[in-house]
Amino acid sequence: MELIMGHADTAGAGRRQSPVTLLIVGGGIMGLWAAVKAGRAGIDTLLIDGSGVASGASGGILGALMPHMPDRWSAKKQFQFDALLSLEEEIAALEAETGLDAGYRRCGRLIPLPKPHLVDIALGHQRDADIHWRQGSRSFAWNVITAPLEAGWPVVETGQPLVHDTFAARVSPRGLTAALRRSAERLANVSIMEGTDVVGFDTAGSAALLSDGERIAYGHCIVAAGHRSFDLLASLGPDLPRPLGQAVKGQAALLRAAINPDLPLVFLDGLYIVPHGDGTVAIGSTSENSFDQPFDTDSQLEDLTARARALVPSLHDADVIARWAGLRPKAIERDPMVGPHPEHGNVLALTGGFKVSFGLAHRLAEAVLAPLTGASISLPPGFDMAHHLASASRQR
Repeated sequence: MELIMGHADTAGAGRRQSPVTLLIVGGGIMGLWAAVKAGRAGIDTLLIDGSGVASGASGGILGALMPHMPDRWSAKKQFQFDALLSLEEEIAALEAETGLDAGYRRCGRLIPLPKPHLVDIALGHQRDADIHWRQGSRSFAWNVITAPLEAGWPVVETGQPLVHDTFAARVSPRGLTAALRRSAERLANVSIMEGTDVVGFDTAGSAALLSDGERIAYGHCIVAAGHRSFDLLASLGPDLPRPLGQAVKGQAALLRAAINPDLPLVFLDGLYIVPHGDGTVAIGSTSENSFDQPFDTDSQLEDLTARARALVPSLHDADVIARWAGLRPKAIERDPMVGPHPEHGNVLALTGGFKVSFGLAHRLAEAVLAPLTGASISLPPGFDMAHHLASASRQR
């Protein structure tokens, strides 16, 4: 029996008698941007997320938007630079439309340089940033400085150099996903269904099979279901190499602290300290390729929190008000996996962002929608699904 869809409430009450033009599987940051962009383009769209919109990795708490290093410039780094720059305007428009605060600020980043050789490397990056971190009249810096911008943020030895990156930013993951959801719900041609999930596809790749036994026919389908995307995409090609990607566990904590929200985020050896505008500071994050309890926090987060308190003493007595653990999608080649399925061109991958999803999702959504909108958006070669498949084949 084919499920009949329509402009529905979030419980999926509405039904329609014809296939949906675009089905989006997954309501994380990727799927939400795709739904908003598709709706604005006039495409009849249904987004399905059985666990609830932004209930996975996109519902985290860290929110660091950090650029790649400015050295060894490439198409991938240029794409990320352009995306991070345009995100500022995208979010401003989204906030004006919805009245919600996404918690965005181009706060910059501080990176302590505890070893002398790191200073020479950073000075080289400073010259690289002068060349590459530019667009029109706007430019950003990777400066080597000799003291924190504010004492104790972070604590370093007298005269120890730091990098001050003026391009990095932060956002509230939950604030941004809430604004995207509201924007999607305001569009008459976008529906959201929660409470049932896509578990597979028919052999023709023209209908999705749901966990409640129903099915939805579609013209195109975007698979943006986080780490679940890899198995869903592989199920449409029994001879495809596996695995296409994996789930990586991350843990983070949120502290209540009277910290100046305009301060740069701090980064050192995998530790992120991110001051937000609501009187909280986020700390993260672990990257765990193997784990027993995907959604539980443990001693690894406690160790990370202790490191943060040592690096920023003003956090020493700050209360931990939330702990978070979740699974992020890491494609076989680490970069995002975007584009048509090799055997079913109407099924499109939009996944694998791992640590860069929030900075790139709006541009990746535009690119994956190009077959429906007629737009021409060039992606770095490594982002294409075919590139990931070739890599998976070599690793068999």
